[in-house]
Amino acid sequence: MKKYILSILFLAALYTKSYSQGCVAIRTVGGLNTMEHAMHSGMHDMMGDSTKKMETPKWDLNISGRYFKSYKHFNGTDEVKQRVADGTDVRNFSRTMDITLVRQINNEWSVGINLPLISNERTSLYEHVSNVKGSPRFATSSQGIGDIRITAYKWLIAPKAGNKGNLLGGIGVKLPTGNYNVTGIFHNTLTTTRVGPVDQSIQLGDGGWGMSVELNGFRSINNTWSLYSNAYYLMNPRGNNGVSTARGGVPSAAAIKYTSDVMSVPDQYLLRAGTNWTKNATTLSLGARYECIPADDLIGDNTGFRRPGNVLALEPGANYSYKQYNFYLYAPIALRRERPQSYPDIVRSKDTGVFARGDAAFADYSINIGVGYKF
Repeated sequence: MKKYILSILFLAALYTKSYSQGCVAIRTVGGLNTMEHAMHSGMHDMMGDSTKKMETPKWDLNISGRYFKSYKHFNGTDEVKQRVADGTDVRNFSRTMDITLVRQINNEWSVGINLPLISNERTSLYEHVSNVKGSPRFATSSQGIGDIRITAYKWLIAPKAGNKGNLLGGIGVKLPTGNYNVTGIFHNTLTTTRVGPVDQSIQLGDGGWGMSVELNGFRSINNTWSLYSNAYYLMNPRGNNGVSTARGGVPSAAAIKYTSDVMSVPDQYLLRAGTNWTKNATTLSLGARYECIPADDLIGDNTGFRRPGNVLALEPGANYSYKQYNFYLYAPIALRRERPQSYPDIVRSKDTGVFARGDAAFADYSINIGVGYKF
């Protein structure tokens, strides 16, 4: 068993997790998978012997990871297939490990801290010598910690033996601990280079303080079937972080005019819902997942460069519980991808009278793997 646990931990480190969807910089929210682990633990208790006294461990350690490769470009909901055909597509490789520790205060309250460890790589033509078909492809990268999140959780409906469901609420703060001005080397020609900030999609942080709210729910149908749901929203009041988007060059007059010369600090949200099939210690799930960077924030202005985008995915998953351990694997598969207009796009369109909308690269699927331990 010890070797099995170590193997799972190794895979979690290898297939690490990031909540970015390619060029759309959706940051990690690893605590949700931690609480998914908690919900499944509560589910197995509620669907068991109603006379059993539930044990309440004080600590919950969760290590989860996500890996994906994005390369398919979308403008609106239309895929720009020519980018891949010509080899001018942008390719992001994202690997992030989320380490989350939750401390139970009492039967209602708990506090968690989430530390993301990130490794990103981005290869492209247009950021370097030329975006012409056949031009050389070069890479930029970023490695380090991301934005740490501290969250207070409260059982709004507690998991108790015999209960049909539970509901867990959370409110947290996101700290700007990730470097939001990571620089890389860009090629002017095959022999000359410049240094500048890497693309927003592979920056380790967004440079803003944020507040997160979330709900995690479970409802039993019978001893085999149940329903689950998660909702998460991160509010980032800061408009932009002042980091240049010119990649070491001089921003254009148009970029300055329409505010896309610096990086924005956008909101983001996630919605999940689906059904579980449980047999003994194993749970198989199938649901829908929706991730989004909106064009408009709830609080603060929308200035600065961002690639708003959303992904609707089919999300199969599996959980296995063994004593204090819980192992899980999720592999969301994209069904619909959209890159809508950003604030600079809208301002440009109104100013010029010509519709403007950038594109963004998305992944076909991602691999999420993790292990939780209660003690």
